[in-house]
Amino acid sequence: MKPNAMQTTAGFVRLITALALLTAITWQVSDRLANNVFRPGEYFAYFTIQTSMIAAVALTVAGIRSLKGLEETKLLNRVRLSVVSYAVVVGVVYNALLRGLPGAAEDGNYVWPVIPNEILHVWAPIVIFLEFAIFRVTNRATIKQIFWVLLFPLAWLIFSILRGFATDWWAYWFLNPNDPGGITQMVTYIFGIMFFLLVAASAAVGASKLLRNNLR
Repeated sequence: MKPNAMQTTAGFVRLITALALLTAITWQVSDRLANNVFRPGEYFAYFTIQTSMIAAVALTVAGIRSLKGLEETKLLNRVRLSVVSYAVVVGVVYNALLRGLPGAAEDGNYVWPVIPNEILHVWAPIVIFLEFAIFRVTNRATIKQIFWVLLFPLAWLIFSILRGFATDWWAYWFLNPNDPGGITQMVTYIFGIMFFLLVAASAAVGASKLLRNNLR
């Protein structure tokens, strides 16, 4: 099936965004390897890294389908709704709670490279949200489907907390019950982020519907 202009544009935006995400991750891994501070068990445990890889795969699949003139399946659209929700949360949580903190104090003077960090935490989340909202597709996600976005984060949280108790390494300070804020702080942030995930999913669905109606 021959794609229309919107499908072609959407396809290229999705593929370029996926490439940018993978390039940023490769850049970070290469830089840490070069500085002998790469610990894969820790690096790939970060929510940002895991969701960025999920986003890269989902965007690649969606991009290829667009360039072939194929519409999204219901499953793919639900996955992409999850991806955009994770991207929004990554962008907001990082810039509100984590920006400027010494993310790798145990690595001495090592500093994360700036450009890939900005791609993963600022520019990619913005593009992912706008792309989902702007480009019209069939089988659009609905408000009834927003709770699906919680499946992966809940699994990640269980894994991260169990791992933290076992190794005393925590991906993010607000998950650590040994922090001065204690368990109360940890539970508060977890519920807050879960709620914000639902807000982000609702905003993505709402923005998509609004733009679809205005572009008719």
